[in-house]
Amino acid sequence: MVEKELNRHLKVAKDWMPHEYVPWSDGRNFPGLFEDGEAWEPAQSKVSDVGRIALVVNLLTEDNLPSYHHEIASLFGRDGAWGTWVHRWTAEEGRHGIVMRDYLLASRAVDPDQLERFRMTHMSEGFESDNRHSMLHSVAYVAFQELATRISHRNTGHQSGDPVCDRMLARIALDENLHMVFYRNLLGAAFELAPDLTMSAVRDVVVNFRMPGHGMPGFERAAAQMAIGEIYNMRIHHDDVLQPVLRFLRVLEIDGLGPEGLKAQEELGLYMNGLDSEASKFDEKLAARKARMAARAAR
Repeated sequence: MVEKELNRHLKVAKDWMPHEYVPWSDGRNFPGLFEDGEAWEPAQSKVSDVGRIALVVNLLTEDNLPSYHHEIASLFGRDGAWGTWVHRWTAEEGRHGIVMRDYLLASRAVDPDQLERFRMTHMSEGFESDNRHSMLHSVAYVAFQELATRISHRNTGHQSGDPVCDRMLARIALDENLHMVFYRNLLGAAFELAPDLTMSAVRDVVVNFRMPGHGMPGFERAAAQMAIGEIYNMRIHHDDVLQPVLRFLRVLEIDGLGPEGLKAQEELGLYMNGLDSEASKFDEKLAARKARMAARAAR
């Protein structure tokens, strides 16, 4: 199955050049070795405030690629189809960090000194997944996480206020979607082979889901701002990340499960209902906030 999905991925994935998405003509020297270096100022950025916050979060997440590679290479192995996938995935993800950093620096979208300090702090702490070093849990996690990353990139582009940024992140999102499909299809095969164990893994992952960048400096504050800015919040997580994968695999409709599988399925359904209710409360608060801001602007 892994070989089948690898071959499908290699057939449909298209190469692209990161440098073609960067506005190099906007670039100029920063202070340092160059006498004509110009210090960064927020007004130099074409990107919205929430777009800048999300871009930093998204890039710092991509920066931890060495840790992610170590995790999946250790878990899935470096031989055969799995090994080919691990290295191909790493190479494709590497493009994302390259193009995002080049865009941010050339367009002066963020403070370069702060970005580098954040990168050093985040990468120095490394990354270890929440998935118990379990292959089933890891496949389930990345099926959702790759889609979450795609949605975060896509919404960041929409909210960035810069068409160049939007095009760049749309291209990255295409890769993330193909990565999601690879893992989602493997998760579907796992349900056929071991439905009870897979259902338990999906329940565990969904209930305890965290994005891989949760340990970066200032993540909680940034996540709150991204939620208000409609880049990533409970409603988006429920509707655009969890539901599409669960619906495609018909996870809540699978029958013939044993006691443990049934228990996990029921708990998953209850959790999704509860998350939907919490998302509705968030929607109401967000709508009220927008109304207040509109009223102030109209005065």
